[in-house]
Amino acid sequence: MAYHLENRLVIGVSSRALFDLSTENEIFRTQGVEAYCKYQVEHEKELLAPGNGFRLIEALLNINKIPGQEERVEVIIMSHNSPDTSLRVFHSIAHYGLNISRAVLASGASLTPYLEAFHTDLYLSADEEDVQAAIDCGIAAGIICCDEIRSYHEQKEIAQIRIAFDGDAVLFSDESEQIFREKGLEAFEENERLQAENPLKQGPFAKFLKTISDIQNEFPPEQAPIRTALVTARSAPAHERVIRTLRAWNVRIDEAFFLGGITKRNVLKAFGAHIFFDDQAVHTTPASEVVLSARVPYKQNDRQEHKRDP
Repeated sequence: MAYHLENRLVIGVSSRALFDLSTENEIFRTQGVEAYCKYQVEHEKELLAPGNGFRLIEALLNINKIPGQEERVEVIIMSHNSPDTSLRVFHSIAHYGLNISRAVLASGASLTPYLEAFHTDLYLSADEEDVQAAIDCGIAAGIICCDEIRSYHEQKEIAQIRIAFDGDAVLFSDESEQIFREKGLEAFEENERLQAENPLKQGPFAKFLKTISDIQNEFPPEQAPIRTALVTARSAPAHERVIRTLRAWNVRIDEAFFLGGITKRNVLKAFGAHIFFDDQAVHTTPASEVVLSARVPYKQNDRQEHKRDP
């Protein structure tokens, strides 16, 4: 019988987002692919240490252990590794008891066609080009910082997954943000006041939020395995359009923070976020000190528009 991925939460994750491959990545960067492959084969019986995304992936897979949610979450390794260099990753997956059995091993080829083929809802990677390509194809994706690896023992086991999103250019399109960039805060707020009853267009993470919301709706609020938060620089009067948009989409956001320029770092820490998605490094960099943070790049054509902004 064929295994179908419809009606599942499909997470694509790179091996470097899941495991600590900082040494191996440095070999690849400085010595090339041949040296990297040689090193991986020579060390394939050595276990990899968990990386920054490990606990999140572990917690997402644990949703499958909830009665009635069996096989609800599918995690797929999406890697530029060749099959020959992948054994170390699979040995480590088995050692840590992660229920991951499917993988794309592209031997350096583009991963984008396979993200679409596997109906991927979210792709997490440390590779900016891969994430950019995913975003350009309409797939929710974030660049995870792997420059500093948190100790596995510092990463507490997750009982309830807490996901935080920025608004504009993440959950919503960046149309309103472009008004802010081009004309300033006053024009932005006036536009949002006038457009308050017109829902914002969907951003790259809108579909992902809806998929999460579908899972949440199968549980009483206090028992849901995932809790979400909107953490945005918007404030009144620009809040109303956001609330009405979420209502129009019929999706659930458990907590919302309209910060009006207040730093997001402390709010994310207080919320207890396990991952935070934002389009600007000015937010993800300080946030990454307290929470796994992933930067969401603009679509390629949108990036060109931003570059032309005064």
